[in-house]
Amino acid sequence: MAERFQISCIIKDDKLNPYERILFVGGSGAAGRWKISQKQAISDIETGAKSFFVKVNNVEADVIVSTSRFGNKYIKTKADGDEPNNLLSLPQCL
Repeated sequence: MAERFQISCIIKDDKLNPYERILFVGGSGAAGRWKISQKQAISDIETGAKSFFVKVNNVEADVIVSTSRFGNKYIKTKADGDEPNNLLSLPQCL
């Protein structure tokens, strides 16, 4: 079973545009603070090495891999009825 990590912050490539691509995700856990690239998160999810989630109002939303209409892979939360996307609404990692 894959290790499960809560994502609590992000780093985007354009801080002024909330719809720009996520570069890094991060969080904290028993081993301390962590930060990985979106590319690494995609690989971890696809290989089953790790799984990720976002927690909003005590509700967990799983993070999944999706593909844009241009063929680029990215991460997003599984459809949960919340707008905007839970990942994009997270604060910037310090």
